[in-house]
Amino acid sequence: MPPEDHDRAADPSEDTAAMSRPVPKSPCARPLPANSYAHSRWTGSFTVVEVVGEIDMATADFVAEHLDAATAPAEPDVLVDLRGVTFFDCSGLRLLCRAEARARERGGRLRIVSDLPRMRRLLRAAGLLNRFPPLAELPPPRRLESESPQPPPP
Repeated sequence: MPPEDHDRAADPSEDTAAMSRPVPKSPCARPLPANSYAHSRWTGSFTVVEVVGEIDMATADFVAEHLDAATAPAEPDVLVDLRGVTFFDCSGLRLLCRAEARARERGGRLRIVSDLPRMRRLLRAAGLLNRFPPLAELPPPRRLESESPQPPPP
């Protein structure tokens, strides 16, 4: 049975409003428009991929495109914010493992942010709690070496 039109992912070239917005300079090779399940932003020296809603086999690809873009540059520092997730299954765990391995291969790291007890239980049950010890909140942004400090006001 062919998928209905509303079941297909939107073609990013059709989203002209998202593409016309100014995009901050980032380490990612290409800016991605936000979707219903993920959006990315750059804060200091790291990329934050905020994930929301139910993440399962049907929605994992929406998150994967953001994780792929975030881990594409050399030495990526990625924070995956899972505090807005209402459901997360093995499809989501697979995404995290793949993205973390990719970040490590490029000399970087991937960390998760979650204060949800169910996420901690899931990671422990899957044997991934040591690989992904969740941070309770986003760390403060670090200034990039290329940014010069602002002089104090007179």
